[in-house]
Amino acid sequence: MYDIAVIGAGINGCSVAHEFTSAKKNVVIFDMDGVASGGSGAAGAFISPKFSKSGALKELIHDAFVYSMEFYEEKFSHLLQKVPLLHIAQDMKDSETLSYYKQNTVLELNIPPEELLEQLTPHARSQENVYIDAGVINAEAMCNGLCKDAKFIKEKINSLVYDEGVWILNEIYSAKEVVLATGAYKALIKEPYINIRGVWGHRIDIKTATQNKYSIHQYLSISPSKNGILALGATHNVHYHPQKNKEPYDVNEGRAELLEKASRTMELKDIEVIKDYTGLRSGSFDYLPLVGGLVLSHETMECCEKKVRVKKPDFSEFAYYPNLYMINGNGGYGFVLAPYLAKKLCEYILSGKKIDDRLSPARFFARWAKKK
Repeated sequence: MYDIAVIGAGINGCSVAHEFTSAKKNVVIFDMDGVASGGSGAAGAFISPKFSKSGALKELIHDAFVYSMEFYEEKFSHLLQKVPLLHIAQDMKDSETLSYYKQNTVLELNIPPEELLEQLTPHARSQENVYIDAGVINAEAMCNGLCKDAKFIKEKINSLVYDEGVWILNEIYSAKEVVLATGAYKALIKEPYINIRGVWGHRIDIKTATQNKYSIHQYLSISPSKNGILALGATHNVHYHPQKNKEPYDVNEGRAELLEKASRTMELKDIEVIKDYTGLRSGSFDYLPLVGGLVLSHETMECCEKKVRVKKPDFSEFAYYPNLYMINGNGGYGFVLAPYLAKKLCEYILSGKKIDDRLSPARFFARWAKKK
């Protein structure tokens, strides 16, 4: 019997495992392929804020950025590379957004050094930019470090049944509480309001004669050099999903696109692609993540349909699965958001501290119910 079972060993699931093992809970974490085997392992794992004018997502990522930089530096400093980030506008609209951001952010910004600007193409140099202290994470090592005190089992969970106050997984394992961190893959719980979109990610590590000391983001992300190797990565293809597409992903075509995008920002000399990383990232349709308990849609509609259909329903009046939660939909900000959201979820489960309704999966149930 485990206190907590986490299903999914990407950055979300591993962050949850870390929070609960730190709270001295007995934790098991499952994944069908391995730790950081999907989108998290393919991520560039850049730690940065969201450069936009306003909105709930920008505010959330701002708070998560500040928290995660401190978290990684305090607990996993050997896996954090603190390095300045240059974020470059892609077009005129993006330039206007960055200009607004620079005038209104509370974060400390810097002036990019001339040696960095000289690396860029004339087009990239001509665009508005933001230069800020940030970081890059060793993605796979970080996920392994976060879940090292949990029991890891490489197994696909196909069945999840609640019986006499306990969750039974695959008819073998039992846990008092279960957290679903399954990303954009097929959901274990069949609820009509849960609809996660998948975005295929592709990263390549390249050997190049070009040396770079900075993180550079424009059409994709370019990492700082490490032993002559750069990582080029992007949230790459919104149309490809490994469980839906009949044809396999074209790795060579993906490589060519990544290299072309990088060439718009800086010239890379004597390139040799040495490794590909691919995986599915998850996002929600309102772009905010989903953190918290899962609503029982049928039972809620039966018991309190009128309360559901009001303009601003009280989520606490819905019926929920007992001791079942999810953390999902971080998009391209997984390594920024995961430690922050995992902490919130842990506090909610262990001490009842409320999670912002804007992040609750119940918001999607309420929208679905009103349309039904």
